[in-house]
Amino acid sequence: MQSSVDNRHEALVKKLDLTDHIASLQSFYSREKSLFMEGDQQLHYSHIKALEKLEFTPPPKVANFKKILAHIKRSGLLRFDQIFELIKVVRYFKMMNSKGYEGIIGEWMSKFDMPDKFMDIAKFFDEKGQFIVELDEQIHKNSLRLKERKNELNAQLSRLLSSQKLHAYLVDSSVHYQNDYECLLMRSGFNHVLKGSVVGRSSGGFFYITPDVILKIRERIKTLLMHQDELLYEYAKRFSNTLYTLQSFIRYIDKEFDRFDNYSARVLFARATSSHIIKTNNSNNINIYNFAHPSLNNPKLLSVEWSKPLLLITGVNAGGKTILLKSLLSAAFMAKYLIPMRLDPHRSTIGNFKKIFSIIDDPQNVKNDISTFAGRMREFSTLLQAKETLVGVDEIELGTDSDEAAALFKVILDQLINKKQKIVVTTHHKRLASLMADNDKVELIAAMYDEENRVPTYEFLQGTIGRSYAFETALRYGIPPHIIKESKSLYSEQLEQLNLLIERSSQLQRELRDKHKDLDDRLQKVHSLQLQLKEQKLSQIREHKERISLMKQEFQDAIKSAKDAAKAGDTASIHRALNVANSKIPKPTKPAEDPIYLFKVGDSVKYRKHRATITHIGSKEITITTDDSFKIRVDIKDLKPTAPLPLQKPKVEISTTIHKRSALKLDLHGLRADEAIEQLDQFISDALINGWDETLIYHGIGEGKLSYVVKQFLKEHPKVLKFEDAPPQLGGFGAKVVWL
Repeated sequence: MQSSVDNRHEALVKKLDLTDHIASLQSFYSREKSLFMEGDQQLHYSHIKALEKLEFTPPPKVANFKKILAHIKRSGLLRFDQIFELIKVVRYFKMMNSKGYEGIIGEWMSKFDMPDKFMDIAKFFDEKGQFIVELDEQIHKNSLRLKERKNELNAQLSRLLSSQKLHAYLVDSSVHYQNDYECLLMRSGFNHVLKGSVVGRSSGGFFYITPDVILKIRERIKTLLMHQDELLYEYAKRFSNTLYTLQSFIRYIDKEFDRFDNYSARVLFARATSSHIIKTNNSNNINIYNFAHPSLNNPKLLSVEWSKPLLLITGVNAGGKTILLKSLLSAAFMAKYLIPMRLDPHRSTIGNFKKIFSIIDDPQNVKNDISTFAGRMREFSTLLQAKETLVGVDEIELGTDSDEAAALFKVILDQLINKKQKIVVTTHHKRLASLMADNDKVELIAAMYDEENRVPTYEFLQGTIGRSYAFETALRYGIPPHIIKESKSLYSEQLEQLNLLIERSSQLQRELRDKHKDLDDRLQKVHSLQLQLKEQKLSQIREHKERISLMKQEFQDAIKSAKDAAKAGDTASIHRALNVANSKIPKPTKPAEDPIYLFKVGDSVKYRKHRATITHIGSKEITITTDDSFKIRVDIKDLKPTAPLPLQKPKVEISTTIHKRSALKLDLHGLRADEAIEQLDQFISDALINGWDETLIYHGIGEGKLSYVVKQFLKEHPKVLKFEDAPPQLGGFGAKVVWL
C-alpha cells in the first residue's frame, strides 16, 4: 500500500511541520494513495477549480484495486466483497454522470462508458454489497428454506426453555453458544429428561448441552448453507471470468478514480478548513499575503514579497525567523502539489521549483561520528551540485565561529546565487548580513522587537538588519537581572556600539546603492529619450527636404503646362493642358482586392495543391471531390477557380490499398511549440485529404507546455470535431485521440 507522503518528501514535510496538515488532508481520501499527482499541473488545477464550483457527493470509501487486479490477471476467483469494491466505483461515476454537470467535469464524467457485461454483474448486488438472491430462483428457494430452518431452531429453543420438565435442571433461561452451537446450561441429572450432547463445562461445574433436536436442525441448516455456497460459488466464478475480459476497463476506472479522489479530497479539505488552492507560475518569486502556517493554532498572518535570489532574515531571538523560513518553503511546497493552505489567493504568487531543500535541524549524530558544522558542510556540498532549487537554511553559522563562518558562507551563498538557486537564510549574527548587504541580489528582512514592552512583535521589516536582543530575551525568559547586568558589562559598550555601527553602515550602504541604481535608471531613460528626439528631428528634416523638392518639381510642371497652354492660343488647348497637369497629381490608391468569384456546382477549383470539382454548396461550407475521389468540406476562402483539366484517355490500374484509420499517428516529442503546430497543421490537412476520420497525436507530459499548445490548436481548428486524452494503453495524458 502506497504511503500518503512519498519517502523522498517525508523528511521535508516533517522539517516544515506539515505532518499534521498532510494527515488531515489524507483523512478526506476515499482510499490511501500518493499525495502527489503526476502529469500536467494546469490540467489538475483547472479540474480542481471547476469542482470547487459544484456541490457533489464525496466518493465512497473504496479498497485499493492492486490485489484485485492481481487476482484477475491470474484468472483467480474473486470474493463478492472484492467484486463490490469495483461496483462501488462504477456506480459512483454513473451517479456523477447523471447529475448533468456542465464544463470540464461534465465532459469528464460523460467519457465513462460502462460495459454492459460489467453492469450485468452489478445488478446482482444491492447498495450494501449483498447478493440479491431473488434474481436466482434456486438461491431464492434455498434462502427461504434456510430461513424456515432457522425459525424452526429458534422455536425449538423457546419450547425447551419454557418446558416444565426441564425447569428443575436449567441453570438459567438463556441460550448459550459454545463452539458455534446453541446450548442450554444445565445441572447434573439432565439426561433423565433431555437427550443431547455435552459440548462444555462451565466454571461452576454445570454442563453446556446441545439437545439432539437442535443438532438435527443444525445439520439441515448446514446442508442448506453448503448448497447455498455451491450456487454462489458458480456466480463468483462466472463474475470472475467476465471481469478477466474487462481488465483494461478496470485499470482505467481505477486510475481515473484515484485522480478524482485527489481532486475531491483537496476541494473538501479546503472547504472544511477555509483554505485556498493556488498553482505555481513560471517565475521564481514567492509573494505571500496573510499566510498562516498550518502548525500554528492562532498564527499571526505573514505577508512577504520575495523576488531576489537570496532572502536574509535577521533580528530578535524567538521573533519568528524560523517560522517565516518554514512558511516560505511550505507555501512553495503546497503550491507545487496543489495542497490547500490559508492565505490571500488573489494577491499571492508562488514560483515553481524542481526541488525544495531545507537545512533546519542539527545534523550532529553520535552514531555517524559527525559534528554539527561537518554535517552542515556535507549538506552544502550537495547544494552546490544542485540547480533550480529552493533552499532554506536556519541558523546558518550553527556549530562554528561566527566570524569565520561569515566569510565562508558569504562565498558559498554567492556561488549558490550564481547557480540561479533561491535561498532563504536566518542568522543571529550581523557579520554575514553586513558582508551580503552590498549585493543587489540580496533581500534583507528583520524580525521586529517592542523595546518598550520587551517582547517580539512577530512582524518583519524588509530592507534592514535586525538586532538579536539576546539580553532582553534572556531577561524575558527568567534569567535574573544581575546576571544580565554583569553580562552586558562583560560584553562592553564598545562591542554594542560596534554592532550598532554595523547595522547603520549596512543600512546606509543599501540606501546609497538603491539611490545610485535609481539615478542610473533615470539617466538611462533620459539618454534614451535624447536618442529618440534626435532621430525624430533627423527624420523630420529629411521629410521636410523631400516635400520641398517635390513642391518645386510640381511648381515647375505647373509653369510648363501653363506656358504650353498659352502658346496654343485657344480655350480647348488650355483645357487640355490643365487636364494633363491634373493627371500628374498623384491620386490615393486603394489596396488591390482579390476578385470575388461566384462558384457553382460542377466548377473546377484548386484546393491547396489539389485539383477538385464542386459537388455541393452549403450556407457556410462547400463540398468538393478531389481528383483522387476524396470528398472534403472546405471554406470558400480556401478555393481558387481553375480551368477544367483537359480530358485524358482513361487508364485502367489495379491496386490494393488497406486503410488503417486507427493506426494514423503523429509524434511531437522534443519539438518546440512553433515546430509542433506547423507539423500538426500539415498533418490534419493531409488526414482530411486522405479521408482519415480518427488520428492519434503524441505530445508527452513533461511540463505541460506542449500539451497546452496542442489542445489550444485543436480547439480552434474548424475541422476538428472533438478530441480527448488517449486510453492508458495508447499514451494516456501524453496523447490525444482526435476525430475529424
